Amino acid sequence: MKKKKMKKVFIKGSIPPQFIADSLANLQSEQTIGAHNIFLGQVRADQVDQNKVVGIDYTCYEEIANIKFDTIREEASEKYKLTSVHIHHSLGVVNAGEICLFILVSSKRRKQVYEATEYIVNRVKEEVPIFGKELLDNEAHQWKVNR
Repeated sequence: MKKKKMKKVFIKGSIPPQFIADSLANLQSEQTIGAHNIFLGQVRADQVDQNKVVGIDYTCYEEIANIKFDTIREEASEKYKLTSVHIHHSLGVVNAGEICLFILVSSKRRKQVYEATEYIVNRVKEEVPIFGKELLDNEAHQWKVNR
């Protein structure tokens, strides 16, 4: 029995706009798709006490994270009858204003892509062991707390 190859999820540093555009362009030849939905997670310049977040340094347990991403992708595809699911997350430093999470969901119908995108984002946030260390403008750092 042939073992299925897991998709590449992690990108070193921020996710460039051209990567996002290329991912969408690669689906243009697929004529069964009627709708796409894109979610982009961007690093915010939050205030933490008297300091500003200038970036986040992402780390993870990559082997476990890849398994979780694969499971989420497969379960979402089946549940929402998706044609395509792309999930990409940054590792390393991502500056404020840059993209750290990219999800592209495609299906025959628009209702499925909206529901599937929210489902995937929520599962990624809750289940995938990715950790962010906020880098502050005073050169201090702290583990990110989801606000």
